[in-house]
Amino acid sequence: MALIIFDFDGVLADTLDDLIQFGQEVCDELDVKHVVKKDDLSNLEIMSFASFGRACEVPENLVDEFVQSCLKRFAEKKSPPAIFNGLSDIVRKFSVNNTLAIVTTNSSQNVNAFLVEHGLSRCIHAVYGVDSPGTKAQKISIARNLFSADTKQEAVFMVGDSLSDIRAAKEAAVTSIAVTWGHQSLEHLLGGAPDYVVNFPDDLIEIIEK
Repeated sequence: MALIIFDFDGVLADTLDDLIQFGQEVCDELDVKHVVKKDDLSNLEIMSFASFGRACEVPENLVDEFVQSCLKRFAEKKSPPAIFNGLSDIVRKFSVNNTLAIVTTNSSQNVNAFLVEHGLSRCIHAVYGVDSPGTKAQKISIARNLFSADTKQEAVFMVGDSLSDIRAAKEAAVTSIAVTWGHQSLEHLLGGAPDYVVNFPDDLIEIIEK
C-alpha cells in the first residue's frame, strides 16, 4: 500500500487553455500590457498562480488580485476542466489498495468540483489547495504524516508536472514522479532530477505497483 499524492493542474486536469485564457482576461482587466502564452507557464521555477502572474508582468501590488481573479474564473466556469485521457481509470485503480491525495496551488473548491464532475470524489482521501496553509512541501509532509502509518516502510509518491513539484517532493523526502503531459517541458523537469519520468498515465502503474 502506498500514499500517492497528485498535483492537479497539468497532471489530472487539462487546464492549459483555461490558464492562458483566464490569465489574459485578468491581465486585460488589470491593464497589464502582456500577451499570455504557454511559455509563461512552461518556464516557471515555482508553479503557482502568483508566479504565473509575475511571469505575465503583473506588478507585485496586483499579484494577489491576479491570483484571486484567476481562481474565481475557474470556480465560475460552467463545467470543470477535462481530465487527461486514462487518468480516471488510473485513479480508480490506485484507490482500491492505496491512499490518494491532491496537493495543488489551485483552490480546494475547484478541485472538489472537478472530482465530482468526473466521479472521483470517493477515490481521493484529502485535497490540500492554495487555501490550505503551508508550502507544497509542507502539505506533502502533512499528508504523509497523516496517512502513512510507517513512513520508513510505506512508499510515498508525489506525481507532478512542474519543476517545483519535483523540488517539493525532494524537500519532503518522498519519491518524485514527473509527468510529461503537463505544463512544463521534459528538459525543464529534468533540471529537478526527478526519481522517475513518465510519458503516459499507464506508466504510473509500473512504477507504483512494482
